[in-house]
Amino acid sequence: MIHYGIISAAQIVPRFVAGVKESKDGEVVAIAARDYARAQEMAEQLEIPNVYGSYQELLQDTTIDIVYIAVYNKGHYETAKEALLANKHVLLEKPFTLNWDEAEELFDLARERQLFIMEAQKALFLPITQIVKEKIEAGAIGTVNYMQSITAYPTVHHIDWFYSVEAGGGALRGSGGYPLQYMLYVTGGAIVEAAGTAVRNPHESDTQCDVSVLFENKVQGNIFITTHLDLPSQLTFYGTKGELTIPNFWKATNATLLCEGKTEKFEQPYQSEFVFEVNHVNDCLQKGLLESPVVTKELTLQTVELFEQLYQQWES
Repeated sequence: MIHYGIISAAQIVPRFVAGVKESKDGEVVAIAARDYARAQEMAEQLEIPNVYGSYQELLQDTTIDIVYIAVYNKGHYETAKEALLANKHVLLEKPFTLNWDEAEELFDLARERQLFIMEAQKALFLPITQIVKEKIEAGAIGTVNYMQSITAYPTVHHIDWFYSVEAGGGALRGSGGYPLQYMLYVTGGAIVEAAGTAVRNPHESDTQCDVSVLFENKVQGNIFITTHLDLPSQLTFYGTKGELTIPNFWKATNATLLCEGKTEKFEQPYQSEFVFEVNHVNDCLQKGLLESPVVTKELTLQTVELFEQLYQQWES
């Protein structure tokens, strides 16, 4: 059995814990938050046996194999580093870190200490994602030339640090990892160049952005993220013979393929959107892997580097 410790009492935690409970070999044994009362409340709600009022206390718990870190974005690097130094495997929420140097340091430290570390990216493990990847690789829509994603998050305003540049807030950092890494994973390409524009107030992070990416094999992608509009969120792959659309691609249960006038629909319902990612992590740990063969170091570093470059451009 793989024992998980949860660092954070954020709103994503109950859904992640549901995934661990549904997984084949996972069990949540502890939770920690800076607000002990909040951690205690969540522990009771989710039936987690041990509660800690500091991250350090949780990291000293010898029964924990791996920590799931879902703190605010700026805290990802520091918290993950503390976990690795405490000899814990790490599953770190998106965005992995705010800059490339921090990301590289975490991967180097994990390898040095023979520990597993992975960026949490549930979208790549969904059953519907595997169907999409298989269909594209089989040429079901011909050669992919263009990919377009739309992500609308008009209810973001409850996140009090979302507008803070210092805290790592913003539309791209908050939601950009899903479409970018989905595109990279499904097509197997790499980023060649990118450019983007953002809507932002002075001294605040972006509330809307539009990013164009050129991938290998001359495939173009567009990522549009908005907190101002309530649009249908979806990702579409356009090929020379047709198109493949995945609504709400980061938690998708279905996809539609249009090819030469014919429509084919795929359904892959689930109980927990996180269970597939958790099963993958459990499998990696049981096999003694230090890196996921799906959410690779290279995939994460490409994403971190692109986001860092765009934010530097926007902030200057």
